[in-house]
Amino acid sequence: MSDNILEMRHIVKTFPGVRALSDVNFAVRRGEIHCLVGENGAGKSTLMKVLSGVYPHNDFEGEIILNGKSVAFGSIHDSEKAGIGIIYQELALVPEMTIYENIMLGHEIRRGIGIDIQEMIQKAEELLKRVRLSVNPSMKVKDLGIGKQQLVEIAKALSRNVSLLILDEPTAALNEDDCDNLLEILRILKTQGVTSIMISHKLKEVLTIAETITVLRDGQTICTLDREKDKVDEQILIKHMVGRSIENIYPPRVSKPGESVVLEVKNWNAYDPNLGRKVLNNVNFKVHKGEVVGLSGLVGSGRTELARSMFGNPDGYSITGELIFKGRKQRFAHPSGAIRAGLAYATEDRKKNGLVLIKSIQENISLANLQSVSKNGIINEELDKQTALNFVTSLSIKTPDINQLCMNLSGGNQQKVSVAKWLFVGPDLLIFDEPTRGIDVGAKYEIYTIINDLVAKGMSILMISSELPEILGMSDRIYVVANGTIAGELDGKSATQEAVMRLATQY
Repeated sequence: MSDNILEMRHIVKTFPGVRALSDVNFAVRRGEIHCLVGENGAGKSTLMKVLSGVYPHNDFEGEIILNGKSVAFGSIHDSEKAGIGIIYQELALVPEMTIYENIMLGHEIRRGIGIDIQEMIQKAEELLKRVRLSVNPSMKVKDLGIGKQQLVEIAKALSRNVSLLILDEPTAALNEDDCDNLLEILRILKTQGVTSIMISHKLKEVLTIAETITVLRDGQTICTLDREKDKVDEQILIKHMVGRSIENIYPPRVSKPGESVVLEVKNWNAYDPNLGRKVLNNVNFKVHKGEVVGLSGLVGSGRTELARSMFGNPDGYSITGELIFKGRKQRFAHPSGAIRAGLAYATEDRKKNGLVLIKSIQENISLANLQSVSKNGIINEELDKQTALNFVTSLSIKTPDINQLCMNLSGGNQQKVSVAKWLFVGPDLLIFDEPTRGIDVGAKYEIYTIINDLVAKGMSILMISSELPEILGMSDRIYVVANGTIAGELDGKSATQEAVMRLATQY
């Protein structure tokens, strides 16, 4: 018998106008940690949805062999019964339910016609120990941080006795400590007989955890690399992923910030009435014309709260302090006022807050500046179309046409549409919150190139990022945020990861 737990043979999957998978072959050895990498749109998530029954067996071509037998899943329920569990980047937990209720959801332990709550709590405790999570199973999921929620998802999958665990970008929203913890748990699960397939854009993470790496590109299998036999490093993976070498992922830029200050924030405080505490405390910083300023800090330090409080304060914080934008004191009561003044904010969550996924590329690009393509309240369809076509060309958005729904685009191309939406506003300062979260190395390079082009033309960028190499590679200056305050300022050329982390952890 083959030592492969899984083989996927000659898989073909098409969507209207797009062939997402073209004769893909993929095999996973029993008991290994296998990483699946590739650019956004390469077909990784689609392949895993084929495997897990999201796309039923009559919706694609090819064959799935599990434990030596051909299988045909009609639904996720079928794949779960066969021992396959899948965890998506967007967690499928019910926030208002308890941890144990989430873990046992759909296969509750019953006694007669009722549910045996004590037995369910005991079972949940056993599963939480397997993922090294020490919490009260009766807590509500909404009271956990994102890292702990991710572990609850794994415990939920283990509750169904999975032998093959699929994780789609499991560390995209995690901080470094939570990432390390998750990877260690995968190693522990391996000793317990669980095989893992992990999709990740973080190549350092892939090289840390993977025993085997399969690369997809444009819906095709490019190669499968065995870490014991093959030479594998970041450059080799990048070349296979994008079809070319990228020697320096951060494209060179001659930094020429202007003397004029575009944005200055003085003694900025924000009180969250819902939390009953301050989220920002006496923040002071400035951004010059044509400058990339990085905002670094640990998850929960207050970086996004700072951005949103300046951009029309949609969270309803009580604010004191001064915001001086283009030489004038401002206090934007709504995001629309900030947009009119020339301040834009590309959110960290493009799916939830950045785009309307059920709308087309064309509709999303003009969404924040409809007045520019309208007259007397009526949209000029030809002007709207041409605007979208121009951005699709200039930003190299990969799409069959501008009528493609954003939900059908890869993460990298969704991010480009989000950028296009804000560039169409014509801002003087763009706040870029986690600009490359969940996108591949090739798309990252393109986003960085766009940032460089924008500042070369005089735009200012305030960039929030949890990735230290990104902050160091792209910023002219860096402000480190810790516990809602500015812990320090560093020069981008001389800053180090150690210096940033010292400031980020000093409060």
